[in-house]
Formats: sequence, C-alpha cells, structure tokens
Amino acid sequence: MAAPASRQVRRRARAAPRPRSAEDWWWDRLAPRGSGYHLLQSDSMLLVLSEPGPARPRAQRRASRRTPRQPPRGPSAAAKPKAGLRSEAAAAPAPAPAPTPTPEEGPDAGWGDRIPLEILVQIFGLLVAADGPMPFLGRAARVCRRWQEAASQPALWHTVTLSSPLVGRPAKGGVKAEKKLLASLEWLMPNRFSQLQRLTLIHWKSQVHPVLKLVGECCPRLTFLKLSGCHGVTADALVMLAKACCQLHSLDLQHSMVLRLLNLMWLPKPPGRGVAPGPGFPSLEELCLASSTCNFVSNEVLGRLLHGSPNLRLLDLRGCARITPAGLQDLPCRELEQLHLGLYGTSDRLTLAKEGSPFLTQKWCHTLRELDLSGQGFSEKDLEQALAAFLSTPGGSHPALCSLNLRGTRVTPSTVSSVISGCPGLLYLNLESCRCLPRGLKRAYRGLEEVQWCLEQLLTSPSPS
Repeated sequence: MAAPASRQVRRRARAAPRPRSAEDWWWDRLAPRGSGYHLLQSDSMLLVLSEPGPARPRAQRRASRRTPRQPPRGPSAAAKPKAGLRSEAAAAPAPAPAPTPTPEEGPDAGWGDRIPLEILVQIFGLLVAADGPMPFLGRAARVCRRWQEAASQPALWHTVTLSSPLVGRPAKGGVKAEKKLLASLEWLMPNRFSQLQRLTLIHWKSQVHPVLKLVGECCPRLTFLKLSGCHGVTADALVMLAKACCQLHSLDLQHSMVLRLLNLMWLPKPPGRGVAPGPGFPSLEELCLASSTCNFVSNEVLGRLLHGSPNLRLLDLRGCARITPAGLQDLPCRELEQLHLGLYGTSDRLTLAKEGSPFLTQKWCHTLRELDLSGQGFSEKDLEQALAAFLSTPGGSHPALCSLNLRGTRVTPSTVSSVISGCPGLLYLNLESCRCLPRGLKRAYRGLEEVQWCLEQLLTSPSPS
C-alpha cells in the first residue's frame, strides 16, 4: 500500500500550479498571447521568431509536455486487442482536438511598435556615432515602418563618410561601381542629406565633380567637407560649392574651419572672360594643399580659392613648387600664423625662385609663429633680408616666431645667429643639409637649450671655407 500512496503524492505535486518564473514573464512581455511569435533560446541570446499558425502560450506548451501519461486501467487494457475488435475500434470516431485559444480583441502588435520613436532614434544615434549612418540606417529602414520612420530622421544624417567602392578593383569595374553609387546618392541627397553638416569623400576617382554638384544643390547647411585621395577636383567645383554652401568653413575631421585637400590631382582650367569671382570662403582659417607628388597648384588657383578669406591663419603648401612669394603677397589675409612652403623631393626637375622671400616675412613677421622654407632655392642674400624682418617688429615687441625650418637652404651662419638672437621664443630650428653651415651643426634643434647651444657654437666656430 505504500507504493501506490507515494505515486499519488507525486501526481498531486505535478498537478499543483507552478509559480511564474522570469522566463514566463519575458514571454508575456516579448511575445504575448495571439501575437504570432514564439521564443527560441540559444546559448547567448534570446530570439523572437514569427510562426505562420496561431501561437500557443508558453505556459500551455510547457504544461502539455509536463502532463504525465495516464496508465492503462485493468489487466485487459494492457493486452493487445483481438482481431474481431479492430474493425470496431477503427469505426469509432476520433476524439475531437482541443479548441485553440482565441486571441484577445486587438492583438498586440509586438515589442517593436511599443518602443517610442524618440527612444528608437536615440538607440540608432548610438550606433551611428560608432559606425556612421551608412550602411546601417539603409538596412534598418527595411525592417518595418517604425524603423523606417526612425532611420529617416534628419538628426541621424549630420555626418556622412562616402568611401569609393573602387579600392582593390580594376579601373573599369571601379568606374562602374562609382556610377552605381552616384545613382544611389541622387536619391539620398534630397531625401536624407538635407540636414547634412559634415561630409567626407575618400578615394573617389571619376565622379567627384557630380558628387560635389549634388552636395551644392541638396546640402545648404554643409559646414565641413574633406576630400582625401580624390582625383579630378577643379577650382571651379570648389567655387561652385562655396556659392551654394554659404556656411562651409571646415573640411577636416580634427579641426574646425579647415580645408584640407591632400594629394589631389588638380585639373587646372582657365576662367572665362568677364566671369566675376564668387564669394569664396570668408570663414576659412586653415587651408592645406600639401602634396607628395608633382601638382598643378599655381598662384592663380590659390588666388581664386583665397580671394575672400581674410581670416586665414594656417597655409600649408608643401610640395606646391609653382607657388611663388609674389603670388602669396597678394593674398588678403593679414594675420597668418603658420606658413609651410617646404619642398620634399619634388623640385629636382623644376626651376625654383631664387628671390622673393622678403615679401613673405615683411608681410607676416608680426604674426608668424611657424615658417617652413625647407628645400627652397632662395639665395644667401635673399634669405638674409627675409629673416632680418624678424629683428625689427613693429612696436619693439619680440617676434612670435617659435618654429623655423631651413632644411636644405643656403642660409649662412651669420643669418642663423641673428635669427636666434632676435627671436627669444624660438623652440624649433631645423638646419639639416644646409651647405653653408659648419659641420656638426647641420641638424634639428628642439627646445630652448638646444637652440641656445647652437647659437654659442655658431659664434665660436670658424666659418666654413
């Protein structure tokens, strides 16, 4: 009698109501009754999957699995039915299936539609800040209408980076891929980029001008533009962009009010007769046209870019061997602080100017903090006159010069000594490969102590023969 009693106790325990667990609570929240979804749990995630038929509640499916089978009653039930009784069993009607629970009125649309739009936009904003808006927002817009509405918010399209798809592809395939991407941009620009503020183009080769034209037509609030490794950028395209985007003042990711066009293949085009210059870039403070290869940036191109930029503070023209001091003298900027004219291996077959360096220092000697003349072909007398401008600043104040690069120039010991004596704030001096200086002093000096040590050596060392 003990064994049947224990079995009855176990059956009662199984039939007793089971308390709700955390998993049951999540099921009710993520996939309510009648929503057409069910949960699938894996090792590291919880998936919500749709099913074609009506969904059964989680508790009901678990209860059906937990219900024990009823043991057969009587000794004759365990025996096999006789052959004569098979036809009667077959003729008996099958038991009716259990009725499917009817969904409640107004079935729940699911967890996606219950999230407020503002919260969904903030979530998308975190992903956009980490990886950029493309291609994430384009893919998210295909999930559902709510996601499409969130992905279309202008606040998520303020900063965009467009990398050309031709990297690592043959030339023909790259041009075709750029045209295909340009066709997509023709829709994205007016529909998504109306509030665009920062745009970066990387390694575009053949479709730069059409892209810039679209930007000028559809992005009036653009304030930042960076062109890195792009070919075919013309001065006309930049002038057109300046007319369309009046708020444009920055083209670099690290600084504000910066225009950096590094290693661009310029296509110079003479302006037509009687064409009035555009407004230019009145808020521009930094311009970088540095290049490690031969380029076609001339005084005319530079003048067309900077004719309306009186607030320029930094001008980087390293590698631009066609820029002369006479062209720089006509610029409207009066408060230039950094001027980089260094030539690094690009002047082997070019005729360099031997005179004109005094035009630069006489115009900006009171504001220049950094001056780079490395590799220039100015004569000894011309450099002496140019650097002498730092010895007589207006008002008797000390010059602001703190960095001077004379690498590979014909500067003389007396000129260097005068500059060091007249510029007490000089912290960097590069005299590498200066043929007119004595041996042992042709190196770079960093810090006030090293610069002063160089002055002592120049005053005590004999002049080279």
